[in-house]
Amino acid sequence: KFEDHYESALIELINQKRAGKPIVPKDRPKGENVIDLMDALRKSVGGAAAKTETPKKPAKKTKKAAAAQKEMLMPTPVRSRRRKRRQRSQQQGRAGNRPDVT
Repeated sequence: KFEDHYESALIELINQKRAGKPIVPKDRPKGENVIDLMDALRKSVGGAAAKTETPKKPAKKTKKAAAAQKEMLMPTPVRSRRRKRRQRSQQQGRAGNRPDVT
């Protein structure tokens, strides 16, 4: 059988407001079984490694790739289609297939 604790606490709070009683937050239960996850992970990987702290290295600075970014970009299909059309029209113009405009 499921009991919705949130709903029951909310109904109790509303009833306290209706009665005009001062609203005092309830103390949260203290968790006694709190586990340090990093310590548990170190213990699972290797018992000796859990006791020794690894020295923290300064974070490496990332290089800005603004200059090299153009090399990484791939042409989109729309641009390549436009480029092909432009090349075809230029080739046709050189071949004399372009109509004369006066």
